[in-house]
Amino acid sequence: MSALRLYPVVVGAATIAAIGVGYILRGHRKTPEQLERERRQRISTHGRIIDGTVIDAQEVTNGNANPVQLLIYRYDVSGVSYEASQDITHLRQFVDIHTCQIGLPSSVKYDPQNPGDSIVISEGWSGLRLNPIAVPRLKRTPVPAK
Repeated sequence: MSALRLYPVVVGAATIAAIGVGYILRGHRKTPEQLERERRQRISTHGRIIDGTVIDAQEVTNGNANPVQLLIYRYDVSGVSYEASQDITHLRQFVDIHTCQIGLPSSVKYDPQNPGDSIVISEGWSGLRLNPIAVPRLKRTPVPAK
C-alpha cells in the first residue's frame, strides 16, 4: 500500500475530528447573561472604586416584550471623563429603577486595565448611596454622668 492511498483516509479522519471538536466546543458557549454576570463579578472583585454621579435611569422597550433597565452614570479617571450605562435588568432584586435618585453621588468600580469597563451595582456590591436628606438621623441621647 502506498502513501498516496492513505492520504485521503487521513485527511477525511482529520476533517471529521475537526468537525466533532467544533461541534462540542460550540455547544458549551456561554450566554450573554452569563458573560455579563462574570464581568460584574470580576470588576466587583478586582476593580478600583472612584466617585461618580448617576445621571439617569431609564427603562427602554425595544421590539421584544422584555424592557431593558439602564442606569446611566458619569465618572472621571486620571483626568478622563467617562459616561457609561449599565444594564440592571437582571439586578431588579437589588435596585428599583423607579426610586433611584438621579444626580446623587455614587461609587463606581472600574477595571484598572480598562477604565471604560465599569459598574455601579452587582450581586455582591452596590455603589448607590442613599439620599442624605431622606435618611432619618438617629437622635443622640446624652449619657447620664455617674
